[in-house]
Amino acid sequence: MVAAMKKVALPLGVGLVFFMLAVFYAVFDLMRYAYNGAASTVDEPRTVIVPSGQRFVDTTEQLLEAGVIQKPNRFRAFARLYGYDKRVKAGEYLLSTAMSPAKVIETLILGKVVLHRLTVPEGYTYRQIGDLLEKTGLVTASEFITRARDAELVRQFGVPGETLEGYLYPDTYFFPRGVTAREIITAMIHRFETVMTSQWKERAAQLQLSVHQVMTLASIIEKETGAPEERAIISSVFFNRLHRGMRLESDPTVIYGITDFDGNITRNHLKEKTPYNTYQIEGLPPGPIANPGKEAIHAALFPQQTDFLFFVSKQNGTHHFSKDMKEHLRAVSQYQLRK
Repeated sequence: MVAAMKKVALPLGVGLVFFMLAVFYAVFDLMRYAYNGAASTVDEPRTVIVPSGQRFVDTTEQLLEAGVIQKPNRFRAFARLYGYDKRVKAGEYLLSTAMSPAKVIETLILGKVVLHRLTVPEGYTYRQIGDLLEKTGLVTASEFITRARDAELVRQFGVPGETLEGYLYPDTYFFPRGVTAREIITAMIHRFETVMTSQWKERAAQLQLSVHQVMTLASIIEKETGAPEERAIISSVFFNRLHRGMRLESDPTVIYGITDFDGNITRNHLKEKTPYNTYQIEGLPPGPIANPGKEAIHAALFPQQTDFLFFVSKQNGTHHFSKDMKEHLRAVSQYQLRK
């Protein structure tokens, strides 16, 4: 009977060995495919967008159609072996036909999505930023503008105004496809908060200005000149006028208050009383007229010490500064009327 049991055990042992060898070979073959089974030896970029909630089998078909993988059954088997099929992140991916299947799945589970560059110039309004975003295809202009004017969102960020104008910090950002307008705004506000340091807030208090007033003045300075060396001088002009009880008389503020401005400012515009017409109102307008950069904010906080009360464009990107009306009128005649 013992001999009979040995005869039965021998085939079972041999079968187990063959089974183990088969499993080992299958895993070895799968690993060889995963790390050496690129769809092509030619490196050709392919963009693949994985929607949120998409089944892994559909993602596999996308990759196959894009030419990023071959042998989809093996690709799925490799992913499921390690549970990768449950960890794929939605987004836009830049893949390659020369990528190994293992590299492809690694890119998808790590969420190495394409980031789109967004450069917001200094002095852009929130509406201009919305138009810029629409051109990049990240969000629509209307979506961004609506969010920038969302009273609840404005309140959450602690901005004392009707919009987030002035606090959408101009800089270069990188966003993935599918980003929301709120996420973009949050990134811009957070960037502003890193620029407006506690030391600068203390400086504002020394000037007896709120942060909102500083940002309002900085936005006017930003729109008045593109010459960096003039910012602190223009700031001094506005401070001097404010201290003397003079109106700021800034054209960019007038323009901001005009609905559907066509690019041509007229005498009637200057006479029209709006909350932003500094030819008609005393002091600063109710809020920023654009989103200023760091240098303009610095100029608003640290004006140059001058006696200037007026400035006029020299038609070359710079200005002539004057201490009195007589000198200012001569400059206007020289740089504006004769031209």
